[in-house]
Amino acid sequence: MSTMGPISCVTIAAPELQHLIDTYHLYLGYKLVDHGRISADQARLWNLPNLLGRRYALMLPGGDGQTFLRFVESKPNHDYVAFRHMGWNAAEFMVQDTDGIAAQLENSPFKIIGPPADLSFSDKIRAMQALGPAGESIYLTSFKEKLPEFDTPDPKHYVDRVFIVILGGPSCAAIAEFYGRHFGVADAPVVPSVISVLSNAHGLPAEMKHDLAALTLQGQSFIEADRMPEGTLPRLARDGELPPAISMVSFGVAQLPDGLDWLAAPSTLPQAPYYGRRAAVCVGAAGEWIELIETGA
Repeated sequence: MSTMGPISCVTIAAPELQHLIDTYHLYLGYKLVDHGRISADQARLWNLPNLLGRRYALMLPGGDGQTFLRFVESKPNHDYVAFRHMGWNAAEFMVQDTDGIAAQLENSPFKIIGPPADLSFSDKIRAMQALGPAGESIYLTSFKEKLPEFDTPDPKHYVDRVFIVILGGPSCAAIAEFYGRHFGVADAPVVPSVISVLSNAHGLPAEMKHDLAALTLQGQSFIEADRMPEGTLPRLARDGELPPAISMVSFGVAQLPDGLDWLAAPSTLPQAPYYGRRAAVCVGAAGEWIELIETGA
């Protein structure tokens, strides 16, 4: 039984904070719910003293819910290219109308890298992919009908919350083993699937299939494990900065598990997404940063 979930926050390293806030508000309807400067306790939790005093912002779909986007001012690693590195590849948003949002993103700061298409393994799911201003990749996905195998949220807003985070690693098995061992996440079948944005980034044939497994978490949330092609690079951050693009993903856990190496001692922080609960950060099987926030459930 998984003790992990839901996805509570997706953190993006922002070379320029206000541009990201404006872009996500104007084109995706996200609303700013909190902003300020990184406190000493926050910088300590991430073991990044350089970030003290940097600006951050928290946004929510339509201003409500519990799955935040967090933008943190951080100097980018200019070597980063989406889908060419291990770690958090993308954040997938539940939306009401994939084709409608594609039209909305034309001539926006988002660059469409995968036009709307039905998924190779289900014509009931339609998705598109875009790159945001910080080099972050987002998927915008709609379901034509509820699928019994996926407990997915209903989109209350035109662009709703992140319900899947995409993790690129050496194999689906290595990722599943890590999350299974530490968080009781159940293994999932590997489904060879067309992932055009991944193939394009590596110069592979568009119709090539890649191993993919959807790991089910609590709270209508998932981790999609993607097996990365040969030649994929590690995700490197500039000294003292956050990993580039999608830096880390925060998850609720009943309690912080034993047996993990934390970047720094667990601590409690008052503000969202912590609300005075204990949190800690570890590094996963693909080099991804995982922030865990105790729910006490």
